[in-house]
Amino acid sequence: METKTKLLIAVGAAFNANCQPCLKTIIKKALDNGADKKEIAETIGVAKLVRKNAITQIDRFAAGLADLEVEEGSKDSCGCS
Repeated sequence: METKTKLLIAVGAAFNANCQPCLKTIIKKALDNGADKKEIAETIGVAKLVRKNAITQIDRFAAGLADLEVEEGSKDSCGCS
């Protein structure tokens, strides 16, 4: 895979990771490696669609769990409480 493509993938990943310093750095690297502003905008647009879909899916999943109880310390517990 060529460097520009890898960097455009990294732009989408940094965007969805909500990492502003990462996004700023990786956009500069992408531009320095031949990406143009239109490609970066398109990459962010795709990342937004992925994020929107993921949010919709987790919202639906969570709505179905409203009545589910998970015992603390069980294999299904994330340990964050």
